[in-house]
Amino acid sequence: MDTSLATGAPLERSSPAPCYHCGLPVPAGSHFSAVVLGQSREMCCPGCQAVAETIVQNGLEHYYSHRSEAAHNPQQLPQALPDELALYDRRDVQQPFVEQSGESSETSLLIEGISCAACGWLIEKHLAALPGVVEAHLNLSNHRLRVRWSASALPLSELLGEVRRIGYAAHPWQADAAAEQLTRENRRAMRQLGVAGLLWMQVMMASMATWPEFNVDLSPELDSILRWVSLFLTTPIVFYCCGQFFRGALRDLRTRHLSMDVSVSLAIGGAYAAGIWSTVMGHGELYFDAVGMFALFLLSGRYLERRARERTAAATAQLVKLLPASCLRLDEQGHSQRILLSELQPGDRVLVPPGALLPADGRVLAGQSSVDESLLTGEYLPQPRSVGDAVTAGTLNVEGPLTVEVQALGDATRLSAIVRLLERAQGEKPRLAEIADRVAQWFLLIVLVVAVIVGVVWWQLDASRAFWVVLALLVATCPCALALATPTALTTATGTLHRLGMLLTRGHVLEGLEQIDTLIVDKTGTLTEGRLTLRAVQPLGDLDGDTCLALAAALESQSEHPIGRAFGHATAPVEALQNVPGLGLEGVVEGRRLRIGQADFVSALSASPTPAINGEQGQWLLLGDEQGPLAWFVLDDRLRDDAPALVEAARGRGWQILLLSGDSSPMVGEVARQLGIEQARGGLTPDAKLDILRDLQRQGRRVLMLGDGVNDVPVLAGADISVAMGSASDLAKTNADAVLLSNRLGSLVDALRLARRTRTIIIENLAWAGLYNGLVLPFAALGWITPIWAALGMSASSLLVVLNALRLGKAP
Repeated sequence: MDTSLATGAPLERSSPAPCYHCGLPVPAGSHFSAVVLGQSREMCCPGCQAVAETIVQNGLEHYYSHRSEAAHNPQQLPQALPDELALYDRRDVQQPFVEQSGESSETSLLIEGISCAACGWLIEKHLAALPGVVEAHLNLSNHRLRVRWSASALPLSELLGEVRRIGYAAHPWQADAAAEQLTRENRRAMRQLGVAGLLWMQVMMASMATWPEFNVDLSPELDSILRWVSLFLTTPIVFYCCGQFFRGALRDLRTRHLSMDVSVSLAIGGAYAAGIWSTVMGHGELYFDAVGMFALFLLSGRYLERRARERTAAATAQLVKLLPASCLRLDEQGHSQRILLSELQPGDRVLVPPGALLPADGRVLAGQSSVDESLLTGEYLPQPRSVGDAVTAGTLNVEGPLTVEVQALGDATRLSAIVRLLERAQGEKPRLAEIADRVAQWFLLIVLVVAVIVGVVWWQLDASRAFWVVLALLVATCPCALALATPTALTTATGTLHRLGMLLTRGHVLEGLEQIDTLIVDKTGTLTEGRLTLRAVQPLGDLDGDTCLALAAALESQSEHPIGRAFGHATAPVEALQNVPGLGLEGVVEGRRLRIGQADFVSALSASPTPAINGEQGQWLLLGDEQGPLAWFVLDDRLRDDAPALVEAARGRGWQILLLSGDSSPMVGEVARQLGIEQARGGLTPDAKLDILRDLQRQGRRVLMLGDGVNDVPVLAGADISVAMGSASDLAKTNADAVLLSNRLGSLVDALRLARRTRTIIIENLAWAGLYNGLVLPFAALGWITPIWAALGMSASSLLVVLNALRLGKAP
């Protein structure tokens, strides 16, 4: 008996040799190899062997000399069926992404599996040698392959197949309109920021030369030239770089709504007008340097905000990736035909083979299988489905073929319902944001009223100075330091957390963490690692643990079920393998008929009683032969090592902790017990989780959500602060406020400590910015501050705020 396994300890094995193609470990007893560069090289699987042989046969084996990183394992890339590839030969399918020009066709393909520059060389050389290919060029920065070929000589399906033969997956690339629009706006914002920065430096040098402090032996002619040069350089800043501020101010005034754009536009427009007056008249202060400085600081803040919003642009597009591109529709005679998903209609019957995604919501008409719904529900084990059961679009059929009647497509599917929940949660503005908006409006209103009063008073006292005093007041009180107080601190802290393995996608996280009083956590993939591991083997007969494990691994080696991965690679072949969905596997290994799976199913093989379970938590599988049970296997989804530290940190802050999971197994209660979490609920749907969140928020609680699946997306979007695991679905990460790139819960604990320091820095910055504006206001109203001193004072105030924020660059 293997005592290490019986006590749940991991097996000790010597390190296997790496696969020459992909670098993964070569399983013990593997017989796959290929001759590369004159030597026999070990391969981990038939996929790597086939790819290596194809590369050598095409005379491209120098790829292995040039590459700097191991290739991806071809079996881990998305698989494509031959009849699915054949759909790409249809003209109506090609129309959106293939450009036709006479006999020549041109398209862009997105390539998966690229690991280094040698991959680009290999793909281009292999395709260029194919008959009909005129040109093939791969852009390594975005992994897009541009191909021009003759469709009459080489169908597109064969072209895609040739890419797969050498170990890569190719998909037609089509631009998403919303994402492309955001990308264009982001590039324009970057250009505006660059132009403002470059021209401001030139304007600053020209303007400083006209200052009395620097005006030494400056002739009137040169002074006039410098003024006109400053005007010429400032004009693009105002009309090109700052146009968005003026458009925003005009829009807000039309709707009778005050915003920062109104104050900024008045300051920039007034300073620019005053500079033009001084230039034309040939005397007076130039405000052009202040215009450039305002533009640079404000555009920097807008750019950072835009980058954060850009990360959420493809939220809905990510959901589409959960659906298959095509499906098998059955006709009246029961014959299947591969069609596009867009051609499917309610009432159609579809055949879903094992390993395929469900194309629509429907009802099972024939067949028995298990369906992996982990991305939608959080259930870490596939759920059994038989005739009459409902199935959901985007879930994975694991074991047996299913015939499904289509009941809902597109917007009517459960997947679309999750999107609607997401949009509703995102559309609700947090109460704190509404309060901040009202405070900002009152601040701007007060500044504008004071400016009007000061202007009227000075018009009565000295009309010639009224305009300049009001302008100096607007410049001096422009809330530049106030606007920088929070973003600079958050940006610095964000960089610190990124080094620690936590990426913040929205700026309010660190500021808001100090206000959190409730933590909601998911189980599978969040508190646990999200994959089954073999915790223990308990032999029941004469065979020891290692022998029983080898027999079980042989049976599970051909299974698509997630349980099979927990047993490792098989060293013995299996014959006559039968999969009984929902019950287990049966097959012949080394002349012995075996079963593994549910206890009753296994015991029926030998007509023996079911052995007792000692009550230990976990997923229990029985292995037996025709003579009787051989061993119990205990599988478990292992708790993350740093999960207790996170729960302890939250408890130390007095937070209420809730464990909400879509998993309905006893593991929810077991995880809660191990971590000391008193409130735990399993078997929850996405809308049920969202209802619990809303109830907590109606009670006045501020909630932090930590999750990883698509089923967590509505709650992630609706929580006051949301954090997704780095291994989470793309949609979950896109809609979270932060992502734990390292999958280390300790990074969130670091964030809690850094949040306290960040809050202190933000308060200090806001206090200084408010103090400066409060002190400078009366001096500007009395006319004691000239435009140049107003600009210098604002610059000094902003610099102090930035330097104070840089203190957050040190890790907590």
